[in-house]
Amino acid sequence: MPAAALKPKPMQSTAQHPVLLDLPYEPVEKRPLPPGRPRDWYVTHNRRLKAMRLAIALLDSGVYMPNQARNETIRSTAEVIGVHPPSDTTCHMVRALMRYSR
Repeated sequence: MPAAALKPKPMQSTAQHPVLLDLPYEPVEKRPLPPGRPRDWYVTHNRRLKAMRLAIALLDSGVYMPNQARNETIRSTAEVIGVHPPSDTTCHMVRALMRYSR
């Protein structure tokens, strides 16, 4: 095989518009959840979504380590991005997401 065939091709962005990371957080458009699941599934699903939003907002604000994300920090970030204050369980889930993203 010739050496030219082994060279990686340059990656092209598939984004339609450039993404500016310094813009304030804007929630994505909500879609209805699938019907017919147990209530516990919906509670867990929404908690995971909230934890992901908070983890992303914390990472964008410069909090990179789970030990930097105390409950007070997570709750103040929730206030900044406009979501209800998270429970202790959700705060724990945010730190777990930050831990396993490495």
